[in-house]
Amino acid sequence: MRQWTRQSLARLRQEAARSADTHLLKLEFPGFPGIDFYFKDEAAHPTGSLKHRLARSLYLYALCNGRLRRGQPVVDASSGSTAISEAWFARLLGLQFTAVMPACTAPRKIADVQALGGHCDLVDDPAQVYERAAWHATNGACHLDQFGLAERATDWRGNNNIAESIIGQLAGEPHPEPAWIVCGAGTGGTSATIGRYLRYRSLPTGLCVADPAGSAFIHGWHRRDRDATCSHPTVIEGIGRPRVEPGFLFDVVDEVVEVPDTASIAAMRLLEEHLGRRYGGSSGTNLVGCLRLAAQMRADGIEGSIVSLLCDPGERYDQTLYDPAWLTRRGLDPSGAEAALRAIIATGEWHGL
Repeated sequence: MRQWTRQSLARLRQEAARSADTHLLKLEFPGFPGIDFYFKDEAAHPTGSLKHRLARSLYLYALCNGRLRRGQPVVDASSGSTAISEAWFARLLGLQFTAVMPACTAPRKIADVQALGGHCDLVDDPAQVYERAAWHATNGACHLDQFGLAERATDWRGNNNIAESIIGQLAGEPHPEPAWIVCGAGTGGTSATIGRYLRYRSLPTGLCVADPAGSAFIHGWHRRDRDATCSHPTVIEGIGRPRVEPGFLFDVVDEVVEVPDTASIAAMRLLEEHLGRRYGGSSGTNLVGCLRLAAQMRADGIEGSIVSLLCDPGERYDQTLYDPAWLTRRGLDPSGAEAALRAIIATGEWHGL
């Protein structure tokens, strides 16, 4: 058994060595002279999302803690991107993988998991994915448990975590210590890793979580209430959780920005214009957060840099967020938010969304 574990760990190390670091893309907006915007393109990973890093860490954590054995099936709860990455690593290690997913997950994501040999266990109530994954675990599967283990599975001090990568890539830029790093909150693991690393390095950078309006993280952070739940559903997959996940650490987050779904959708369209390719809704959420902070910096006369993440490719949402008919059926019209965001980019002034 130990021999298989050693072989599996070697495969994960080899994969990490083959995966080049993701690009840090720079944007400059006319309304914000003296403020540089950077977006780390996590969609460039082999599995197409930020969750590639997390999935590798979860498998390493399971192997090194003796929780994953040869031939053991693997399960996790996911709205899609983590499941795709976990299915990819399961295939690398020769393991069977089941993703417990909300039935409303984008069809492209479900198809991607299945194409990698994974099985999708779809549940009607998104809040039931946790219990269903636990049920699979009681029947012998190794529960990777991204929501329970994300913040501890990732080495936040270094080991090429995303925060270390960002700071390293900024070293030669005009503002190498960013004023802000902006990210969303799914498991809470990314914000925990970045927030801890900023403190570990004694950097002056603030950490902002941009999340859909009414999310549990927004309510929980303001009240320091781990029992907070969402007050409004969201169509932005991967973030806007219905509950405060165990990995979300209140005290490493310096600010939160609440983003309406229509603004996230409008912002992802603007990213396509500026970067030449499509990204998902959570990337749009991040852009709105960046613009909100930049407007405050401009009003205060502060120059500097803001860094955020491009989380996954827009192709996964061709049948949902990028489909006008799908938006119409759900009563979502991003045109007003798009006009407001264009004005903010042009003037540097925040007038609300």
